[in-house]
Amino acid sequence: MIKSCFNNILLSDQGHSLTVGIVQPRKLIVDTGSDLIWTQCKLSSSTAAAARHGSPPVYDPGESSTFAFLPCSDRLCQEGQFSFKNCTSKNRCVYEDVYGSAAAVGVLASETFTFGARRAVSLRLGFGCGALSAGSLIGATGILGLSPESLSLITQLKIQRFSYCLTPFADKKTSPLLFGAMADLSRHKTTRPIQTTAIVSNPVETVYYYVPLVGISLGHKRLAVPAASLAMRPDGGGGTIVDSGSTVAYLVEAAFEAVKEAVMDVVRLPVANRTVEDYELCFVLPRRTAAAAMEAVQVPPLVLHFDGGAAMVLPRDNYFQEPRAGLMCLAVGKTTDGSGVSIIGNVQQQNMHVLFDVQHHKFSFAPTQCDQI
Repeated sequence: MIKSCFNNILLSDQGHSLTVGIVQPRKLIVDTGSDLIWTQCKLSSSTAAAARHGSPPVYDPGESSTFAFLPCSDRLCQEGQFSFKNCTSKNRCVYEDVYGSAAAVGVLASETFTFGARRAVSLRLGFGCGALSAGSLIGATGILGLSPESLSLITQLKIQRFSYCLTPFADKKTSPLLFGAMADLSRHKTTRPIQTTAIVSNPVETVYYYVPLVGISLGHKRLAVPAASLAMRPDGGGGTIVDSGSTVAYLVEAAFEAVKEAVMDVVRLPVANRTVEDYELCFVLPRRTAAAAMEAVQVPPLVLHFDGGAAMVLPRDNYFQEPRAGLMCLAVGKTTDGSGVSIIGNVQQQNMHVLFDVQHHKFSFAPTQCDQI
């Protein structure tokens, strides 16, 4: 059993990181939407350049007596799914991996990692020793993949269940990440009942945790979102994933337009004539409430309905953000990459204790005051 706490930092906009000991403490983005564990390394001119441009201190394998390259015959190299993979003349497994807002190159290796907020546990893991080739990890040195795939922490350690509870970014408080028997929602106080739905298997894409989203409501009004638009297709396209590495939610066009129209009907504020980064719809907040402008705005909850009857009720702060002073923006975007995949991002998961029961293919959640765990 391992209990860790991770901190709120930025990944493009906003992400969560876990401090892990890799010779020295390093912050890794916690990401259920990818499998590779990796940190920036001093192995090439590209990593040295990254270090010179103000990134956090990078890991130097030369300082470690436990570092070792993985040969190309290693299971992690053979089974790892990368954008690009090759075996060098020195029998080293080099790769390139692409994320939603970044890309990284590196080489597979093994090292001893230290986890634990109260009781340190040291574990040997396969990981990527590399560098960013595009994008940025503001304040972090790498990514901790928690997906169901071969390279993730979950798969390497054969973890059967894990949970986390994300504190809001504005609170700047640590968030608990629990593994094994400690990942039990019933052991912790929740503010609403625990609900459960299935983790759905995808016949083609196995790197994500898919959940069966079947509908959306705003308040008590069920929106005109065709269930077929949210369903996983026989070819593995479509469906809905839970992704701690994505800041905002993304919905396929039919669902997004329905949410956008409903939100515009209930929010009695002028629509901003500009958008901000990932936010496609923003409203201008009244100036007279400057200090806590968004707190004065009342909106009904956004409700995500899952197959089997479970419903994730999202209060205002779980689907609106204030990325710029005076702007209240919908933290839901439109899927534009052609995949047809909808995403439940980390904003939607704030103050929501979520449990991934990998062994039994169940996803459970309950609203919770996360800083009280």
